[in-house]
Amino acid sequence: MATLASNVVCIGKVGGGRLEINCRKKEKGRDQSNYPPYKVIEITPPPKSLGIRCLPHIFDLQNLQCGENVMIEGQTYTISAVTHRYQLRKGKYEPSERRLDVLSAARYVLNLYFDNLLQNS
Repeated sequence: MATLASNVVCIGKVGGGRLEINCRKKEKGRDQSNYPPYKVIEITPPPKSLGIRCLPHIFDLQNLQCGENVMIEGQTYTISAVTHRYQLRKGKYEPSERRLDVLSAARYVLNLYFDNLLQNS
């Protein structure tokens, strides 16, 4: 899977009020840092891989952050953690993996409720 993540790039285009995401192999000499693929893992026990996904940055304004909602295969998930891993190659650190740990939206709200109960008791 890691080789797939390092060979895929996602390009977002805005046209006519809609966002279009295209995934394709990297081309040499082009900047692929704008739309990297993410390895998505649902962390509810037991952890379940949701695959490698191309998630858009809306109008290049911000990166994905904890607490944001993303839609994957028709289900809404809330981002719990964003991990960027780097590997030393030829004297430079280069991105090797981007990972999102997600929870279903209902589970995220339930965890917030339980945390609040624990703090108030």
